[in-house]
Amino acid sequence: MIAARDLPEFLRSAQLELVDGVPVAPLVFVDLDDVGGSVPFRQPTSVVLVGVASGALDETARALAERLACTLVSGVAGSEYEIAVDDLAHARATIQAGVTRSPRAALTLMSLLGASSQLSVGDGLVLESLAYSMLLSGAEFTRWRASSAARPIPSVGTEPVLLERSGAALSVTLNRPERRNSFSRAMRDAVIEALELVELDSTIAMATLSGAGPSFCSGGDLDEFGGSVDLASAHLIRLERSAAAHLDRVSDRVTVLLHGACIGAGIEIPSFAGRVVAAPDTVIKLPELAMGLVPGAGGTVGIRRRIGRWRTAWLVLSGEPIDAATAQQWGLVDDVTG
Repeated sequence: MIAARDLPEFLRSAQLELVDGVPVAPLVFVDLDDVGGSVPFRQPTSVVLVGVASGALDETARALAERLACTLVSGVAGSEYEIAVDDLAHARATIQAGVTRSPRAALTLMSLLGASSQLSVGDGLVLESLAYSMLLSGAEFTRWRASSAARPIPSVGTEPVLLERSGAALSVTLNRPERRNSFSRAMRDAVIEALELVELDSTIAMATLSGAGPSFCSGGDLDEFGGSVDLASAHLIRLERSAAAHLDRVSDRVTVLLHGACIGAGIEIPSFAGRVVAAPDTVIKLPELAMGLVPGAGGTVGIRRRIGRWRTAWLVLSGEPIDAATAQQWGLVDDVTG
């Protein structure tokens, strides 16, 4: 860990050092208890900078924290740049483990979060998809895929999404409870068809999106990950068949009802809805970094819009879950029921 007062000098000489194509020192923790004055610097692309503070940040430290990936604080967070944690050592260790495992993906994430704040939703989704496709061809994802061999996906003969119309209301239910509603290609296409119906039919005043079984959605179906040989074509399909983009177009008429596990795509896509309501048992997590990837279902756009790039960075870099109360406090969900 380096003192904040030494950061400008450190960054002047910092550059991306690779050994066999792997970044050597992709993560630096910055001690915000030792700021010592104004420390302006240019945001680097060669290293992930994470602040650490044992207590509340003063005005100078907070100005610095705005420039970092995120800042871990012991106690109460005083701004959206800060992540309040019970155990600083544990929080640092989770980030260290994630970035060490997938340094290329971590650095790509930070570039994405920085750039997407200046882009429209559509352009942000394009950038995310390009980065995601690139990482699918990388060594970090290849290593994860080799350690987690894809299994045959059982067919149970049920519709992946159920629709029910009652007057001006449309109910859309994810219907793969036996697989925790993992977001397969078939489910994606069915959700998009439902959202296209909302877009085309002005008599639908409100649609709700929910999930059958114990969880709303456990994320993308891992047994389908990396199944495309042509990653350029996969990128084009991802843009054309983006549930996030379709939801964004009708967001003012869609409420998402979360419960249980909401992982990866299971929170990325809902983040584009006009209203998100969570049950008390909701658990939210972004585990993509462990796979050598960044969020690929719109998370660097939709989640960042709701909670800012610092909290989004924390969720991805650490892979740590948050509960419904924290999600509401941050603005990732609008209400908690029950």
